[in-house]
Amino acid sequence: MTGRTRLTAEQRRETILTAATAVFAEYGYQRAKASEIAARVGVSEPVVFQNFGSKASLFAAVIERASDIAEELLKSFDGQPVVEVLRALLAPEHLDALHAPGSLGVLFSEGTASDADPRVREAAAAAVQRLARGFTSMLHRAQEAGELDAGLDAEAFAWSLMSFVAARSFRRAVAADPALERRLVEQLLQALG
Repeated sequence: MTGRTRLTAEQRRETILTAATAVFAEYGYQRAKASEIAARVGVSEPVVFQNFGSKASLFAAVIERASDIAEELLKSFDGQPVVEVLRALLAPEHLDALHAPGSLGVLFSEGTASDADPRVREAAAAAVQRLARGFTSMLHRAQEAGELDAGLDAEAFAWSLMSFVAARSFRRAVAADPALERRLVEQLLQALG
């Protein structure tokens, strides 16, 4: 007879966090249900709350995880030409995938929504600020390597990038010219010199 292996508390939290990431990315914060997260893990709903306290606390942990992943992605580009990295990250196809249901980008949009729980907004704001610092660091490294103009305000440009990414769904909904997106990316990158 084969018995089930009992998970440690840390392993249990990790399985819940992984399932919650998928559920929140698929359904968004408001529509996601703890019962769905519990079902995916194979535990009862109270186990989810025993490990994270509340839906808002669980979402905050998911947002933190998503910012860890994004930060690691940015670090993985070290040594590559920053303009080419940004061109790839800002490509319409990449931004569409980032904003698609089930993607990590949905988590940031959901977290910063005006009707989100204050704890969720706070966690999302911290995550977005962390990403902006990651972009700022990437730009500073490119300046130090002589790849970018030393006079560039890296922090302001990083926030321009973040704003550009966040506004993709708006542009997709209202811009009539599909070619506009690529022109906007090139215009933004020209500011790098």
